Amino acid sequence: MKHITPIIALLFVLNSCTSETKPAKFETISIEEPFEAEISATYSKAKGNTELSKAINANVESAIIKTLSKPKNTDNLKDVLKAFNTEYLSFKNEFSEVSEPVWELHIETELTYQSDNVITIAISNYEFKGGAHGNDQIQFLNLDAITGKVLSNDEIITDKENFKILAKEYFVKSLDNNKDNLTIEDFFFGKPFHLPENIGFSSDGLILLYNVYEVASYDRGYTEFLLPYDTVQPYLKIN
Repeated sequence: MKHITPIIALLFVLNSCTSETKPAKFETISIEEPFEAEISATYSKAKGNTELSKAINANVESAIIKTLSKPKNTDNLKDVLKAFNTEYLSFKNEFSEVSEPVWELHIETELTYQSDNVITIAISNYEFKGGAHGNDQIQFLNLDAITGKVLSNDEIITDKENFKILAKEYFVKSLDNNKDNLTIEDFFFGKPFHLPENIGFSSDGLILLYNVYEVASYDRGYTEFLLPYDTVQPYLKIN
């Protein structure tokens, strides 16, 4: 079985919450069912039955489902796993003469940051349905720590144009000491620098992450870099 790629190469430390608003507390749960395919799901769940925990948990499950290559029209993660297993069984039935490895679906989340204002959860998934290799990706889910609402990048970042200039500067810096002597020209497939969809909070700053194939070939894997808070603070609406 392929191990899930580590969610983030950088070390994250949770920020303490000092607000009078009672912060969400999390536990890690797993869905365990007797599937024919290799399926696992371990993810963060807010404890309790408050409006905040309900909103967080609904948004986490919805975000996980949306990361899949064929998201189902449901908000129930267990149903999605069962559907993947059913699809695998149908494939085996229809192509019984084909000797293919067992399909795999592995989901894992990590609570990477929590403050009075924002919660960041990294969602990692790996899907394999035969072929040369599977598909894996990481998505950052940023949530309002008071309401549990999903925060878009536009609700986090201000002055996008100057933020992009800053990000490009730090992207280039992140390549300075790489062992392969890479430059920015080795990324973005000949197109200009652009921001990733994945922007998430850590204790040290903002993490910007490009998934596999997003800015480089498969063998490059994930591409990520850090914008320290002392530099990026003027461009943040919340933190």
